[in-house]
Amino acid sequence: MKAVALADIEQFQLLDMSDPVLNDQFNVLLRVRNVGICGSDIHYFEEGRIGDQIIDFPFTLGHEFSAIVEEVGDEVTTVQRGDLVAGEPAVSCHQCDQCLANRPHTCRELRFIGAPGQLRGAMSEYIAVPETNCYPVPEHMTAEAACLAEPLSIGCYAVELAPDITESTVGILGAGPIGLGVYFAAREEGITAAYCTDKLDYRCGIAKDVGIDWSGNPDTEDVVGEIREVEPAGLDVVFECCGDQEALDQGIDLLKPGGTLLIVGIPSEDHISFDIDTIRRKEITIKNVRRQNHQMQPAIDLVANNPDVTETLYTHQFPPEQAQLAFGTVADYRDNVVKAMVEMGE
Repeated sequence: MKAVALADIEQFQLLDMSDPVLNDQFNVLLRVRNVGICGSDIHYFEEGRIGDQIIDFPFTLGHEFSAIVEEVGDEVTTVQRGDLVAGEPAVSCHQCDQCLANRPHTCRELRFIGAPGQLRGAMSEYIAVPETNCYPVPEHMTAEAACLAEPLSIGCYAVELAPDITESTVGILGAGPIGLGVYFAAREEGITAAYCTDKLDYRCGIAKDVGIDWSGNPDTEDVVGEIREVEPAGLDVVFECCGDQEALDQGIDLLKPGGTLLIVGIPSEDHISFDIDTIRRKEITIKNVRRQNHQMQPAIDLVANNPDVTETLYTHQFPPEQAQLAFGTVADYRDNVVKAMVEMGE
């Protein structure tokens, strides 16, 4: 089969690899349709690592994917040949203390598709995964829309981890696919107002187009000052979605006493910091968002019921031969990109 592998920093190559086989009665063989390019993929593309997860080249990336069921194991009951599915990339053991505590996303034996030292990524013609990692989508949903379920599940989980945000004011720092996904999920919960920041003006424009009340660029505006003029008491909840120390500081400044900061973005630095005097005096709650937990189906429902989600997020598609261009486009924010995908097959 054909696969796209990262051969070195910012270098891809097409490889011929052996087809995966079903070696478990609960596994499913998938023919990959679309693979989304995530911010974490860009970390690997540009740096070859995220923290202590270091790529041994060549390596196949990709964990956001949609696929067609090609073959099923003897004990598979939830999908059948020909189904279009959204893929869940986290493969849990379902037996450890974390899994039994309903936290499969922090499974002690967790293996993640497209993560170095764990599982090969989805940028290939075929991939074999457990049945529990396959989510059938409605008949009207396209493969491109199904591919959005995984990144949207991050936003759904971030909103679930927040205190009840119905009739709350929220800040979203970073208007990329994850930040916009947080907004779409928060919108479903009936928030009162949303304020968004991004260092790319075109993404500030997208934020306003989808209904966010205010959006601004922290490089050219006093975003904290402007938001506090409208919300002098501060915001109830802030979602930090860009992994930037400056944004974390702004999030703390924007929150009202007793507010909650959710760290959704992945910082490039190994260490981040907070003004302890401020977070103590305001009694700020800080929560980390680790991927997603039981949010694939809510994300699929969100896409299925809101056409503007796909219209907003899905902006670019490339063939496998142009993976280099695809990743470069995302890394450099070219051509007003939001979510780019590599189409592995039809």
